[in-house]
Amino acid sequence: MANEKLSLGDVTLRYPRVSDAKRSFEILNNKNFHYLASHPKSIQNEKDFLKNATKNRKKNLRHDFAILYRGIVIGGIGVKINQHMNWIGEMGFFIEERYWGKGITTRAIKLFERYCFKTLKLHRIEILMNPKNYASEKVAIKNKYEKEGLLRSIVKNRAGKWSDNLLYAKINSDGKAEGLHV
Repeated sequence: MANEKLSLGDVTLRYPRVSDAKRSFEILNNKNFHYLASHPKSIQNEKDFLKNATKNRKKNLRHDFAILYRGIVIGGIGVKINQHMNWIGEMGFFIEERYWGKGITTRAIKLFERYCFKTLKLHRIEILMNPKNYASEKVAIKNKYEKEGLLRSIVKNRAGKWSDNLLYAKINSDGKAEGLHV
């Protein structure tokens, strides 16, 4: 599984590489990413994060992938495994601004769900998002995630202030990733 790749049309997910650090840093530090709770402080910080990806995957702490569109890294997607209830994962994703609104994130989530439900055997995937992040909410709804509520004062934002998040979730009720046949 060292070369895990998942593809759907012109969208591919692959394990992240340390060589992706500069690109990821540039994307994540876009001033228009208002709703991101945290971001790398430096390229070295991002390299350190990516160096730990394999170890985190082996320990089943988190599973991260780079999102490629037509072979170019344009974002990332990952899931943090709940260590007390390891059948639950919290998905997060980001994509470069010039690719917003093109359906790429929707396709990336479909691919990633298959990995989460089939390979990781998750029963539940959660997506937490800032209530003002309408684009992420739209993507969650397109992928048939259900809104479960508002989590008050749950994350510190970039300014260090506590903020609310919406909780969306999807259940793998039949053991198959919805909409994709493996």
